[in-house]
Amino acid sequence: MDLSRRSIALCVEGTQAECQGRVDDARRLYRRSWDEAVDDYDRTVAAHYIAHLETDPAEQLRWNQVALDHAGSAEETSVAPFIGSLYVNLGRSFEIIGDTTQARHHYVLAAEHSVVHQPE
Repeated sequence: MDLSRRSIALCVEGTQAECQGRVDDARRLYRRSWDEAVDDYDRTVAAHYIAHLETDPAEQLRWNQVALDHAGSAEETSVAPFIGSLYVNLGRSFEIIGDTTQARHHYVLAAEHSVVHQPE
């Protein structure tokens, strides 16, 4: 990740806060990352991290969809390394809300990008 990008640096800082058990600080840093995002790549990464800590299943689904939508508009080479993960996350969100058809669909898309969902 390019830490010279302010939005990305905030996500890294948020991850550090999360690892230290400061989840509320991490959430604030991820939201700041979203606010400071300058392009679709930044928005993809920020939305992914926001979704990661979202406790409301509908909001988690929404943020995972936002991440994938922005990935679709970002330069392909910048998001290619983690597009499969975005599909898995969206599939998991659909699974949580009980939409198994959409969950399976997104797990298949993830597998097409060499990421296999590991059921809990």
